[in-house]
Amino acid sequence: MIRAVIADDEAPAREKLERWLAEQPDLAVVGSAEDGLSAARCIERLRPQVAFLDVQMPTLSGLQVAAQLEPSSAPLIVFVTAFDEHAVKAFDLNAIDYLLKPYDRDRFARTVQRVRERLRARESGAAAVAIGRTSAPSCERLLVPDGERLQLIDAASIEWLEADDNYVHVHTAARTYLLRRTLQDLLSQLGEQRFMRIHKSTAVNLSAIGSLTPLFKGDYEIQLHNGRILRLSRRYRDALFARMGR
Repeated sequence: MIRAVIADDEAPAREKLERWLAEQPDLAVVGSAEDGLSAARCIERLRPQVAFLDVQMPTLSGLQVAAQLEPSSAPLIVFVTAFDEHAVKAFDLNAIDYLLKPYDRDRFARTVQRVRERLRARESGAAAVAIGRTSAPSCERLLVPDGERLQLIDAASIEWLEADDNYVHVHTAARTYLLRRTLQDLLSQLGEQRFMRIHKSTAVNLSAIGSLTPLFKGDYEIQLHNGRILRLSRRYRDALFARMGR
């Protein structure tokens, strides 16, 4: 059986999709959600093979949910949308499928068949994750693991980021979270207007910087408002100074 998760903030839309999927002999709906955070939690907990994500949802959009999934383990994703521009973008990239509301049974059947074919080819949801990261705007909230659950934190609450191979330590005033992401990938998602790399393995929230002290050979010491000391490499010095108007 193909395990499916449905996420849509409109109950009639969820119910329609559940009914039509239930008619498929090889598909089982194992979870449903009415907002982006719940959708991400369902995907993390239930590990479906396919997820039908509404593009416009509270907390996180379908694109933002896709953007924050791990590419190698992400399910196939079908974006469900009433907005043509999102559907056309996904279709033109030829990476995932979409359902444009209001869709009929013929269009639904083609989507389900495409899901079957991609699963037989052992494709993952990596392409849809890439689309989410390319298409979604800079995120104001980030999904982080909290024990066995996922939660949302405000991007503004992040003080600095520390790379550790393929992981990133996300430091906030309250605690530190560990994400399986690269630093560059996470910076692309968070946006350059708030964060900036200061070392090959470190990035900082510009608003968290308290003072800078010159060291030697062009390096600087950055002291955050919380007292934490970070090293500013001369490689990134000029770009940081330009951003700070120095």
